Amino acid sequence: MINIIGLGYIGLPTALAFSAKGIEVVGTDYNVNLVQQLNSGRVTFEEKGLEELYIDAVKNGVQFSVNYQHADIYLIAVPTPYDKISKKIDPSYVINAVTRTLEVCNVDAVIIIESTVSPGTTDSFIRPLVEKFNKKVHLVHAPERIIPGNMVYELAHNSRTIGADSSEIGERVAKIYREITDGEVIITDIKTAEMTKVVENTFRAVNIAFANELAKICRYDNMDVYEIIKICNMHPRVKILNPGPGVGGHCIPVDPWFLVGDYPSLTKVIGEALEINESMPEYVLSRIMSIMKDNGLKDISRVGLYGLTYKENVDDYRESPSLQLLESQEKHLAEPLKAYDPWVKQKITKNQYFDFDTFLNDVDLVVIMVKHDEIKSNISKLEGKIVFDTQNIIKSGRVYKL
Repeated sequence: MINIIGLGYIGLPTALAFSAKGIEVVGTDYNVNLVQQLNSGRVTFEEKGLEELYIDAVKNGVQFSVNYQHADIYLIAVPTPYDKISKKIDPSYVINAVTRTLEVCNVDAVIIIESTVSPGTTDSFIRPLVEKFNKKVHLVHAPERIIPGNMVYELAHNSRTIGADSSEIGERVAKIYREITDGEVIITDIKTAEMTKVVENTFRAVNIAFANELAKICRYDNMDVYEIIKICNMHPRVKILNPGPGVGGHCIPVDPWFLVGDYPSLTKVIGEALEINESMPEYVLSRIMSIMKDNGLKDISRVGLYGLTYKENVDDYRESPSLQLLESQEKHLAEPLKAYDPWVKQKITKNQYFDFDTFLNDVDLVVIMVKHDEIKSNISKLEGKIVFDTQNIIKSGRVYKL
């Protein structure tokens, strides 16, 4: 039996995937309401294919509980934020989960940590716990590798990395993961596995920052960054990303800071890249003000943000550029801009709308922050509006770009 600890965006799909393959699974989470919702027959967030996976898992007897179970295998998928001052990882959620696991686990149990951690976290924080409990267990790091919006597919097809202290334990865990993925499963040591996940997200963060810096350069000297990127990408060895209003989610804006916090004198490029990405919401806000000035628009209450999630066609708004922008605006004691997102069903900010047409009726300047399918299929409704398209989805007509 596998006891999966943490039933959020990573833990829940993973629990369902294992159960759907006929493996006995109990999912554990401290959130009573979340567990009750899952036990009542409803998934806790929107995700393509998740409900179908849930139905299959329920048929195979998946269980959800607030209690840690007596088991031989544990999979920990809890958050790993970072301290915004020191830039170091905050391992408290992982430490707490491992501590409670050690209180109930069987001898020779395998504790798999999927949460993204900085290299050396297992040695620095987890092994001392095991020694304190004086319990024989096997530690493994198998970093998650899925993204909201495509989780179910990626669980089944992405390659996986298994970091273990021995090839025997590594192969035992790899065999388990091969039940749910047809991707390649690589076995390595724990610290290497920890580093690879952080490096993957850091690579993406640096490349996004390059595109964002290009956008600023081109705006300063009145050049079309999108045309320049398109031409450059015709080169067979060049693949520049598109710039955007910022970086959100719980991976790219967070994980690279682990390296900056642990290796401050060795991460100059990475640190600068992260600061460029973090500057984008403020940059978008300054562009909004200049666009208002260009159009003689003085009433900021007539400005609306389209999109509150951190990426298109998901309901995940963690660290989203829109929320970062609104937070920046609040620091200046300003009334928050109007906002609307078809995927966000609960109220998460002031002046939030839940109907697209009403939102459009109440604004003169629409700032496209997220390229949801809804806006792409309703561009005609923007006729007569001032539009600031930070996602470059509108290819013709009078529209402001980054």
